[in-house]
Amino acid sequence: MNFLRNLLAAILGCLIAFGIIFIMFFFLLALMGSADDTVTIKKNSVLEISFTEPIYDYQGKDESDPFAGLFEVGMGLDEILHAIKVAKNDENIKGISLNTGFLMAGMAQAQELRKVLQDFKENGKFVYAYSDFYTQKDYYLASSADKLYLNPQGGIDFKGLATEVLYYKELQEKSGIKMEVVRHGKYKSAVEPFLTDSMSDENRQQIKELITSLWNVMIDDIGESRGIGTRALNNIADTLGARMPEYAVHNGLVDELVFTDEYHQLIKTQLGLSEDDDIEYVKLVDYAKLANRKKLATGNDKIALIYAQGEIFYGEGDKDYLGQGLITRALKKAREDDRIKAVVLRVNSPGGNALTADIIWREVELTRKEKPMVVSFGNVAASGGYYIGVASDHIVAEPTTVTGSIGVFGTIPNVSELADNIGINAEQVGTNANSVDYSLFEPMSDSFRNVVQEGIEDTYQTFLKRVADGRGMSLAEVDAVAQGRVWSGVDAKRLGLVDALGGLDDALSKAAELAELESYGVLKYPKYKSDFERLMDDLEGVKSSIGQSFIKEEIGPEAYQVLRDLKQMIQQEGIQARMPYTLNIQ
Repeated sequence: MNFLRNLLAAILGCLIAFGIIFIMFFFLLALMGSADDTVTIKKNSVLEISFTEPIYDYQGKDESDPFAGLFEVGMGLDEILHAIKVAKNDENIKGISLNTGFLMAGMAQAQELRKVLQDFKENGKFVYAYSDFYTQKDYYLASSADKLYLNPQGGIDFKGLATEVLYYKELQEKSGIKMEVVRHGKYKSAVEPFLTDSMSDENRQQIKELITSLWNVMIDDIGESRGIGTRALNNIADTLGARMPEYAVHNGLVDELVFTDEYHQLIKTQLGLSEDDDIEYVKLVDYAKLANRKKLATGNDKIALIYAQGEIFYGEGDKDYLGQGLITRALKKAREDDRIKAVVLRVNSPGGNALTADIIWREVELTRKEKPMVVSFGNVAASGGYYIGVASDHIVAEPTTVTGSIGVFGTIPNVSELADNIGINAEQVGTNANSVDYSLFEPMSDSFRNVVQEGIEDTYQTFLKRVADGRGMSLAEVDAVAQGRVWSGVDAKRLGLVDALGGLDDALSKAAELAELESYGVLKYPKYKSDFERLMDDLEGVKSSIGQSFIKEEIGPEAYQVLRDLKQMIQQEGIQARMPYTLNIQ
């Protein structure tokens, strides 16, 4: 026994030691990284931009945290746009070299990037673009460049937009695993694949109209930049007129076919350098470190910029999902901070949990009563993502924003047929008439379905009322454009679901206008845990789990249960609504 105890103590000691060494190692890395943050921009420099990581609207880095950015990959759209705006007025930056390849960003984000690149050129600076292969989204962004180059053996995917939907009705019948669906809205196509084997006319209509609207925005922008009419661009798409590099040049989609070394030589010529001179490239990620210390908007008065991004779940929230915790605290802080004169909520969410959406909606409404409240829609602000924005004073959406989807549904898995097929019988016992409301192993009863449908209908009517009150429309007018149907930003503006078309800068300008501000600074919320902090949390969980296993093995499961319950009682704070004891059923 003493040997085992000593062995366990030694193992725990090693784990703690390794943990301390691990933390010290990364602390030193963080210090070294911060020491290297000084970026020197030489004369005649070119800002080199390439996107190899998914682009979030906002990374939420805490600049005061020495570990922030230690494990972070990629940059937030806010950082990218800010860096390019700073570079526009940096006399040492003469141009931009854009190297695109499989851009991992939404259409609205690509549109904002196009606009900031076009604005960069207004100071007489150049933007060149090069790629071995352009996807349609890559090409959409790159088409804003002064000169667009392609590898002689490369290609351009330019054929129009399309989407594919998989249907699972027959799979469910064959497997015995199905989704029970309750919904309101004939266009709520998210659940259609579980109900049928083919696309409904309503769903086909809305998808066709949505992607056509998005495509029209794309070719309008491309046509304006490249000097090609939309009819010609559609003809190029229909005939695959960019499938060969030579065709792409002939049809005006690119300026020249060159290899990488030739591309760099063209930039040298643009800079007036000799063939032997080196180009002073500065990577965007490095330049952003310098740009982050330069504020374009300043003043004692502030506008709070709050980011709401990701699918909506009930909970705290993070950069990967939208919960009510972080957002409601950020909105409350903005209301109570006297320096903050207006609030902009940037939404990039496909929706999710209805309760969470309503909690956030309420905080937006409370904020609007105190200060001007403007909402900016990003790539998508659909269903719950749209819901949380309708209590604002003003909504701005990009033309390519996917929005609307005012509808409600519920899905519940059911394996009763599979259970029958493999010989599983589930028996239920309850104390009251509705104690056993639903079982995964039994077909859904009509009474339970009616209860769920009642909740769906109530939530839908609440959704309609929130939109009607926020947009100054009647319930009938909202219902006519609702039913779960999605719209592009262009159509949403036409239907009155948003107030204006534009980007985040337009939303900030509108907030300043409503608050009567001539100059202002921007405070961004919320601050997310860094990847390093999340890693430490995970390690803490692993260490705690190992330690608990050792203790449980030593003192036995019964004694361990008493120890755990005692610890929970000691750690309780505030009023608790919970069971006074642990119920173990074996």
